[in-house]
Amino acid sequence: MYIGKVIGTVVATVKISHLRGRKLLMVDQLDLQGEETGDYDIAVDVAQAGIGDTVLVLDEGNGARQVLELDPGAIRTVIVGVVDEVRVSY
Repeated sequence: MYIGKVIGTVVATVKISHLRGRKLLMVDQLDLQGEETGDYDIAVDVAQAGIGDTVLVLDEGNGARQVLELDPGAIRTVIVGVVDEVRVSY
């Protein structure tokens, strides 16, 4: 699981059946300082996130499939929350 920033949307007119009707967003992983790292994922959005939002990303296939109630399913990353605030204590 990681915190990321939504940087774009992905539109695919042809896709596997369990992605139909689901919003796909491009997410850039953030480091501990809140800076974008350049490590990108495309994630299924279940939290109604949008471009510019800071989000909580589940990045593990089995957990992602459980969130989407798929078995089997070719899903690895899911946006599971929109982050309001992050506090890091060093």
